[in-house]
Amino acid sequence: MIELLPWGWVVLSLAAVAVGLAKTAIPGGGILPVALFATVLPARTSTAALLLLLIVGDMFALIAYRRHAHWPSLLRLAPAVLVGLLAGFAFLAIGDDAVVRRGIAVILLAMIAITLWRRWRQKRTHAATTETDAHGLIAASAYGGLAGFTTMVANAAGPVMSMYFLAMRTPVQVFLGTSAWFFAIVNLFKVPFLAGIGLFDGQVLLMDAVLVPLVVLGAFAGLWLARRMEQKVFDAIVIALTVLGAVYLLF
Repeated sequence: MIELLPWGWVVLSLAAVAVGLAKTAIPGGGILPVALFATVLPARTSTAALLLLLIVGDMFALIAYRRHAHWPSLLRLAPAVLVGLLAGFAFLAIGDDAVVRRGIAVILLAMIAITLWRRWRQKRTHAATTETDAHGLIAASAYGGLAGFTTMVANAAGPVMSMYFLAMRTPVQVFLGTSAWFFAIVNLFKVPFLAGIGLFDGQVLLMDAVLVPLVVLGAFAGLWLARRMEQKVFDAIVIALTVLGAVYLLF
């Protein structure tokens, strides 16, 4: 078992509950456990340890929302995500992620600004949201590539995908269902890569075994919360948590 002070276990316990909540109710909240794990554990170790807990959360998200996925959106994202994953693995294998995290933060803040500006413009002109095929493909390529890279390096693709689905004005249930399938597939895809560079040792596996029940607790709490949340509240929470996550990555 990895040796931690009592406060370290408290932080990781909160992070495990947050994983469950993020997977079943607040996708943008996935950046919180990233921050908490990175506070307690070395960066590379935190990436591997958190990944296994995320996969547990993915199972609950699929059970709850698997029928609500919008598969054309996932297929449109797939090529760019694959490129981003491979680029992220190359970086994780050879480099330090401090500078890259700051770059990701700047991009996230820019995405938030663009999304809010588009919504403000549409509200002023009373125009309906209409995405052309060309614009949709460009957006999918940009968001998908960044999501693949950030999820491989830091398990931090939640805010990226949240902003993509918000930009597409995706309803809550479809948002959660599409996100559930996206992360379930991507997280499983990442396992052999991280295992190949030796990040899943016995200490990490034992620590995760202790934290899994808390992920389950958070997942059930999230299922209860999601059924009672309005679209406007949902969007506001996702945007707020994305801003906080970007600020964390920046500093």
